[in-house]
Amino acid sequence: MTTAKEIIAAMSHPSEADIAYIEKAYELAKKAHEGQLRYSGEPYFIHPAATAKVLAEYGMDATTIAAGLLHDVVEDGKATCEDIEKDFGKDLLFIIDGVTKLGTHKYHGAERHAESLRRLLVATASDIRVLIVKLADRYNNMQTLEHVPEHKRRRIALETIEIYAPIADRLGMGRMKTALEDLAFPYIDPDAAQHVAEMRKLKTKETEAGLAKVRKEIGQELAKKGLKDFHTDIRMKGLWSLHQKLKRKNDDINLIHDIAALRVIVPTMEDCYVALGLIHALYKPIPGQFKDYIAFPKPNGYQSLHTTVMTPDAGVVEIQIRTEEMHRHASFGIASHMSYKQLGKDIDQLNPNAQRSRFSSLASSWRSLIPSLMRMSKSGEEASSPAKVPPWLAELAEAHAEATGSQEFVEGLKEDFFSHRVFVFTPKGDVVDLPAASTPIDFAYAIHSDLGDHLQGAKVNGKLASFDTVLSNGDIVEIIRRDSAHPSPKWLELVRTSLARKNIRAALGLTEPTKHPGRRARHRRSSMRTLHGKSAH
Repeated sequence: MTTAKEIIAAMSHPSEADIAYIEKAYELAKKAHEGQLRYSGEPYFIHPAATAKVLAEYGMDATTIAAGLLHDVVEDGKATCEDIEKDFGKDLLFIIDGVTKLGTHKYHGAERHAESLRRLLVATASDIRVLIVKLADRYNNMQTLEHVPEHKRRRIALETIEIYAPIADRLGMGRMKTALEDLAFPYIDPDAAQHVAEMRKLKTKETEAGLAKVRKEIGQELAKKGLKDFHTDIRMKGLWSLHQKLKRKNDDINLIHDIAALRVIVPTMEDCYVALGLIHALYKPIPGQFKDYIAFPKPNGYQSLHTTVMTPDAGVVEIQIRTEEMHRHASFGIASHMSYKQLGKDIDQLNPNAQRSRFSSLASSWRSLIPSLMRMSKSGEEASSPAKVPPWLAELAEAHAEATGSQEFVEGLKEDFFSHRVFVFTPKGDVVDLPAASTPIDFAYAIHSDLGDHLQGAKVNGKLASFDTVLSNGDIVEIIRRDSAHPSPKWLELVRTSLARKNIRAALGLTEPTKHPGRRARHRRSSMRTLHGKSAH
């Protein structure tokens, strides 16, 4: 069983107040769950203690870690909300209330699960820590899923892989995403999971010696050129991710070159590009396989250089080059910034190079979260304001608030937020994050419902494009608006997002219009002036 000392040891620079706060929460949770057992027959307290340790490892503050310890005590009737607020503060009470499941009387079956998710997202829209506790809670539950009654396992695994793993991905929490996917995979398709595991093992064995040699050669070359304080490691591709890629490659594993990727971690951004040059001097790069996610970060904040090279000993190898901070963010995402609250570092130093990129607004959107997170200083004291959330996450809670049925609600989330993504641009360089296979109609409605309702035409990469054009990563999309233009019933067959579908049906008089004006309306009010001209950017 995880001890309080182990949880505290995993924390980042805990103060004496933090330690006392965690110990107090630990003892209350232990006492509250005394005599309760899990499906495995083990003491129930093993679960909240393990959840708290995960949160500590992710660099969360003492209030969030204590919420992991106490997230079930109110629901189980072992403590009252008044007691929790009195002893641990309003912040902690809000977090556990958001994580707690619904009561047993109002909802049943699929409707219950959908309503629990809806409630979670509404609470998360006020404080990101609610969702991070829920992810840690789900991670530990997935580790012991074999003890859950068989008829529940597949449903829980599907919910994990379709909802919670994509949420972790969009928060930049790569380690959590991969872990959740790989824990769920065997319960969704046991045969496929075993097949992929065996294929990965065989392929890894084939290249193991060669990769070790490549790793050594790169290390020697970097040291020879004066690069210091670097280190390398090997990343194995997750089983679920490999399974998805194998399906796209007709099950030909020889077409997949990133099963084992070599990571090179260097001190600065400049060192990343120096290392890239040295690696390309050592090995021939494969044309078209270089990606610069430092100059062009992913919308979830991920930064790294990716290159694929041909080596004499390991064949085709993907190499990822990044700084330590980029590496920490790739693993822990938004949670990685929590450790900075004790370090007192200037916020602009968290990612000094992002301002140089075309995507500076994306990186700064993550940095904008830090001031509120840093205010969560002394444990047990109320924060001056709840931890802020990325705009897309707040919109997620609103976008499907009016879905009438549980199936509609969950399917809408899957379509609009948790599917594979493409990232396209407005002519001004703003990024728009859409589900794969989206069209210019989806793009228009993602900006604002009025723009979609009066869409006359679209340009993709400067050329007029039909409304059924499937958008690809990096496309620049310009929408031409005219007051006399209106949606056509045929549009319903072309769109990918439920948001666009809802608004089209409303414009055609088939349903009541959604009150949500568009995913980006709130933080793009200033751009709405362009909607009254011929084209909107």
